[in-house]
Amino acid sequence: MATSYKVLGQQAPASTSATLYTVPAATETVVSTINACNTGASVTATIDIAIRPNGDTLVAKHYIVKSLSLSAGSTFTYTAGVTLDATDVITVVSSTNDVAFNAFGSEIA
Repeated sequence: MATSYKVLGQQAPASTSATLYTVPAATETVVSTINACNTGASVTATIDIAIRPNGDTLVAKHYIVKSLSLSAGSTFTYTAGVTLDATDVITVVSSTNDVAFNAFGSEIA
């Protein structure tokens, strides 16, 4: 099995859920870190991060971060070694368009 260490996804959604990363078919992934950076100068944002196994429809049980306040100019780092199977999805949303999400990890194919 080959392992690729990489930036898994980058997204800057605003007020709607967006896919940060989808595990490719025949692949497993270990997500080492997800960062959310509020690049805004003055507005506090609220963020959500969810893991949807097999691309399930988003429901409450999928959230790993929910309604977290992120001050302007600050960064939240989620480091947990999240393990994902083929077609699992990381979904993110923020209350402003100033939040940049980045996911880093390893794909195993």
